Amino acid sequence: MPPVTRPDSRPATATGRLRIGIDTGGTFTDVVAFDESTGLLTSTKTPSTPEDPADAFLAGLTKILEQLGAAGDQLHSVSHGTTVATNQLLEGKLGTLGFITTEGYEFILEIARQSVPDGYGNSYFWVKPDRIVPAHLVKTVGGRLDFTGAEIRPFDEDGAVAVARWFRARGVNTLGVCFLHSYANPHHERRMQDVLAREHPDAVVSISSEVLREYREYERSMTTLVDAAVKPRVARYVRSISSRLEQLSDRPLPFYVMKSNGGVLSADEVVHQPITTVLSGPAAGALGAALIARTAGFDRVLTCDGGGTSTDVAVVLDGEPTLTTEGSIGSYPSKIPMLDVVTVGAGGGSIAWLSPEGTLKVGPASAGADPGPLCYSRGGRDVTVTDAHLVMGRIPPSLLGGEVPLEFAAAEDGIEQLAGRLGLDTAACAAGILEISAWNQANALRQTTVKRGLDVRDFTLVTFGGSGPLLLCRLVDILGLHSVLVPPNPGNVSAFGLLTVDVKNDYVRTAVSRHADLDPAAVEDVFADLQRDAADALAVEGFHPEEQRFLRSADLRYFGQAFEVRVPVADGELYPQLVAAAFHDAHRALYGYDFRDDARQQVEWVNLRVTGVGPISRPELRPLAGGGTDLPTGARSVCFDPAGGYQVTPLFRRGDLSAGAVVHGPAVIEEYGSTVPLHPGFTARVDKYGSLIITARAAR
Repeated sequence: MPPVTRPDSRPATATGRLRIGIDTGGTFTDVVAFDESTGLLTSTKTPSTPEDPADAFLAGLTKILEQLGAAGDQLHSVSHGTTVATNQLLEGKLGTLGFITTEGYEFILEIARQSVPDGYGNSYFWVKPDRIVPAHLVKTVGGRLDFTGAEIRPFDEDGAVAVARWFRARGVNTLGVCFLHSYANPHHERRMQDVLAREHPDAVVSISSEVLREYREYERSMTTLVDAAVKPRVARYVRSISSRLEQLSDRPLPFYVMKSNGGVLSADEVVHQPITTVLSGPAAGALGAALIARTAGFDRVLTCDGGGTSTDVAVVLDGEPTLTTEGSIGSYPSKIPMLDVVTVGAGGGSIAWLSPEGTLKVGPASAGADPGPLCYSRGGRDVTVTDAHLVMGRIPPSLLGGEVPLEFAAAEDGIEQLAGRLGLDTAACAAGILEISAWNQANALRQTTVKRGLDVRDFTLVTFGGSGPLLLCRLVDILGLHSVLVPPNPGNVSAFGLLTVDVKNDYVRTAVSRHADLDPAAVEDVFADLQRDAADALAVEGFHPEEQRFLRSADLRYFGQAFEVRVPVADGELYPQLVAAAFHDAHRALYGYDFRDDARQQVEWVNLRVTGVGPISRPELRPLAGGGTDLPTGARSVCFDPAGGYQVTPLFRRGDLSAGAVVHGPAVIEEYGSTVPLHPGFTARVDKYGSLIITARAAR
């Protein structure tokens, strides 16, 4: 990574164009600035403002500019990872939605799928989640297409006008439109869109042929409705920030928003595709960590992004995070391409509580940034994971280089009261909180590997975020990991990741065909149509044709299966046999078997996909500069095991450690945005890029 200047060291002075990444988390908003002329990275943090995330965004931007002694006219671009859409969906605050579908299919949301989100054997068995749109706000319009897109019955213009006026009269201004088989022919949906624009001009409308041109009516309907639901709030937020950025820089400023698929998109386009941002923040962290790990020589890694509210984990194979189209946000399925991230409520602000049976639980509820943990002294009343770390001595008495002082007595008093209810001493209670949090993270890491037929022990763990490195030694023990990598400045890896990603747009078309009957020329025609759409979008983003890149893929399955496996497709001339062979290989890797040699099991092509990529310049990862002292800066009492009690433990300032330095546990390695408690029996080595490579000294 390039040299990093943090607020706990002498600030740098900006000399050229600045690219800035800003990631909004539940507790802190992280900022990284990249000076393109010097290659210098500078970072900072500021408390998040959940009531209006834009306030923290601007506060962080102003703070980094002041730190650099820079003016707004030196800004070249800003990239942002936001949780606005994510939080709206997780909170279920979708407002009043209307749904317009094909006549006779008004119960598609009720029928849904035979899924049981709460599992088997409990009181919620067979109880489906609440509908995203109540039945009385579903309206149908006549007209019918078949699966090829051919018109069976004409579009009912008069019926469409009546439906538009019905919603207008009742003040329902957010609408989703999903007609049967519109993935094959969008004509009827576009006519409905025109009617709504004429008869109900105040309505915010999403149509499925623009959101997800893919078959499966329920998932397409849900994805379209979610897009419509988040569109007003995302649009207000993005436009508000764009306006403030323009005032700050006195000119229109390129402003990009992170998408769930691992790319960014200009703010002007994001307001038309808001659902693409539902995993905006976690995606940036996984990409930044993947780049750092690949530079350090690790291609198979698990990323573990620990924040104040949650922990996000992902799998990286051959240097790239894995993608999925089978994701969901809360109880809402979404088939847009997204990084396959598993999120658990195991962050620094996760609340420790007692179940009705009297057992200790941790999360998923969080104290967040306001009021925060007890030790923040901002009115919090619940014991959190951060309080337990403080009482155990594993984090310093203040965070962010002294900007956030912590009240030890408040944390200790809260844990003592909780311990009394459990019949434990204070240290044992705090250790129990941390142990449960570690197992929550470990289970998420197992979930994201086992479901792909992968062994967690074959991976290096990359842990980052403000709270990410705090439990890494326990994760090594629980999961049997060989090593853990902690990047430089781990608290700001997500913001750094925003500076490393390309502009990306995804396009999909359902084109079902048996492999034996496949018409390569017809497939190439679909790919060409999708590529033209991607090229047009990249041109709007300012990329010339010679800069544009396109990635092709296809979703295949064995005939009779319900779900598909995605495999890459070479550009140019199509090689069906190579694609089919890649599908057999991917199916075996995922499920443990394939039917490559069974002629009775036919391969079926389902969806064709094109991703348009507009490359951007990335910060160059540079070796660590020399001159470190490698010596402790002090000591304090730390408890790593309640049975062993507290012990005086050396403290190291991470910025003092040079390449090749080795630290043996017990020790605590501290820096501006994060802390690494190194348990007895563990060793940390600094690689040439400044990452910590942590291993157990002996089999544990």
